[in-house]
Formats: sequence, C-alpha cells, structure tokens
Amino acid sequence: MAKDIFERIKENRGPLGQHAKGVHGYFTFPKLEGEIGNKMLFRGKECLVWSVNNYLGLANAPEVRKVDADASKEWGLAYPMGSRMMTGQTSEHEALEAELSDFMKKEDTILLNFGYQGMLSAIDCLVDRKDVIVYDSESHACIIDGVRLHAGKRFVFQHNDMESFEKQMDRATKLVADTEGGIMVITEGVFGMAGDQGELKKLIEYRKNGKYDFRLFVDDAHGFGTLGETGMGTGEHQGCHDGIDIYFGTFAKSMASIGAFISATEDIIEYLRYNMRSQVFAKSLPMPLVVGARKRLEMLRTQPEHKENLWKIATALQTGLKENNFNIGRTNTAVTPVFLSGTLAEATNVTFDLRENYNIFCSIVVYPVVPKDVIMLRLIPTASHTLEDVSYTIETFKKIQEGLSAGKYKADTLKQVETD
Repeated sequence: MAKDIFERIKENRGPLGQHAKGVHGYFTFPKLEGEIGNKMLFRGKECLVWSVNNYLGLANAPEVRKVDADASKEWGLAYPMGSRMMTGQTSEHEALEAELSDFMKKEDTILLNFGYQGMLSAIDCLVDRKDVIVYDSESHACIIDGVRLHAGKRFVFQHNDMESFEKQMDRATKLVADTEGGIMVITEGVFGMAGDQGELKKLIEYRKNGKYDFRLFVDDAHGFGTLGETGMGTGEHQGCHDGIDIYFGTFAKSMASIGAFISATEDIIEYLRYNMRSQVFAKSLPMPLVVGARKRLEMLRTQPEHKENLWKIATALQTGLKENNFNIGRTNTAVTPVFLSGTLAEATNVTFDLRENYNIFCSIVVYPVVPKDVIMLRLIPTASHTLEDVSYTIETFKKIQEGLSAGKYKADTLKQVETD
C-alpha cells in the first residue's frame, strides 16, 4: 500500500521547517518595512540593515523611483501579455537586450523573468544526455537544481580546487569521447555566501593551453555591477571576460529590481530564445520592470560613484573587522561573512541580541550551510551605508564576541519569539 505523501510531510518538516513554529516571522520570513536603505523597520523598531542586496543603493534613488512610477502609470503591470515568442515582444525589451549586449561586450542578450528560474532553465536547454556537466561544489541552488535536471552525467569538483577540477575533467573527457558529447563547466563569478571569486582565469587557461575542451557558463549575480573597472563583473576584474562563453547576470543585486539576463554569442542567444522553456512558456517581463532596468543600467554605466561608494564601505568594513581579529574567511568581494564559534541555540540568541538590543539586522547562517558549531553573520555592504554604520557594527560585534566567549548565549533550546 502506498504511503500517504502528506503523512510523510507531517513527519519530516525538513532541517529548517522542523523549527518553523518557534522561528517563523523572526529568524525566518522576517518583515523588513519602510524605505529600502541602510536603516529599515523591523517589528516597529528602526534597525541598521546589512541584509539587503542593494549594492549600488539604487533602490530608492529619486531618478529610479520616478522612472518606475512613470512606467507603471503609463503601462501598468499587465503589459505586455503573453510570452515573448507569442505576444509579449516590445521595442523596450529589445532595447534593454541591446544595451546589455553593448555593456557586456557580447554579441547578444536574452532577458529572463527571474534569475533562479532562468539559470535552471538555461542549463536544461543548453546540454543534452550526451553532454557532461562539471561544476563547483559551492554553486548556488539554482545551478544545483539545473544540474539535477540534466539527463546525462555530471561531476562536481571541490570548491575552487584546480586539482579536483582536473580529476573531474579527466573523467568527463574520457566519457564524452565515447558519447560524442561536449562538456559544460559551470561556476560562479562571486560565491554569495563566502564572498570569494570563482577561479575563472585559471579555468579559462586550461582551454587556452589546450589541456581541456569545454564551454564555460558563469553565474555572476553578485559580480555584475560590483566588480571590474566598468562594473562588467568578475571576468572584467580578473582580465578574462572574453573567455566566458555564457554570462549570467541578475537585476536583483546591483540593480535592485527583478529579472535577469544571459549574454553570449548571437547563435547561442537565438537558440535560447527558441528553446528555453521558462521563457517560451512564461509571460514576458512586465514593461515597468524593463523600463526601470534600462534606467538602472544607464546609471550603472554613467555614474561610477555608486560603485565607488560601495567599495568605500566594503573596504572599511572588512578592514575594520580584520583589524579587530574577526575571521571574514576568504572573501575578496563586497560580500562580508563573519565567522564565530557557537551552537545553533547560541546563534539564535546572538541574533536576538543583535536585533533587540543593538538594533542591527543581518543574516545569520548555520549548519548545514556552514559546519556544525559555526555561526556565520553575513553582511552585505551597500552604497547607502555610512562609515558611522561600519564603526557601530564593528563595536557591536566586539561585544557579541565577548559575550559568546563568556557563555552569555548558551542555551539548550532555540530562542522562542512571539510573532504576529
């Protein structure tokens, strides 16, 4: 007799879901309210926020808000109706794609409704059962889920480990010799948790020197707009942008909006337009988001002060943390992790103390994302933050570290919080 799926769900709520009754609305699914910026409201109190992916501070820039409002008034959220292929094509969509292609120095670009959905669907579209995927072990969930859809073989190499990469590429190369397939290497420009860059230049060098034959697909969600002289991303920063075959960027980080894009050669983009199921069978990106993205891209291109302000804050934050003996791992981007020692219960008490007594809201990451008994406080600096915000946060973290060492946050159970 078949087991009732719903009964199984009741019995196993998942690693985070098992704590839902005690954490929902506070540690998970919290509500940040008010204007997007360095300070927002949490449960009615103003907090210094380090958890919003508004890198360049464009979310509430007056010119951006005006364009968003004007476009919404003119077009509404319904237009255009239908998928791009059927009835959802507009000159604005084409213009944004052309402007992105020009900025990214790639032949063509396709807009995507969402980054997660787009990455997953692009992987599914670009490889078939004869092909092999080789990917970094710390790749984002959208890559992992896209790889799971792959009907062929996939091999994972240890994070940024070139010896491990070579082992997996040797396996892949032998396999495709029999299947007559190809190899797709997938990695990230910036790894969003630890903040380190993918070894793009080293990967591309393997192809340049003829050791391996593959195509390179890079998810640069956190690199687009934040790295490189012009903000073109991690490839520009590392001096190897031309070696990236398929470049994925999102509007959800530097551009503080919704949507994403893929830039590549004209033939690859045309293939995606006609075969990428998430775009062929989904409604076109609404006009206000497209018009708003064009304005954001214009500001990214012509107003370098936003990126300069971001890095002024990020550099001050990371330098100050290191000078005070905090472990910020291997980050070499704006993403700033702070690693502390403590249990899951201590992590919840630390979070509660930060939010309720110090009015600092930052994301907290625990096992299984990081090893057991490790607490990672993940900070996202933005151009909207101030040097005063940085100083206050470092001084607060020093107090938190002292409290952890003194056993202040020890508990046998997760902190229970009354929620709405």
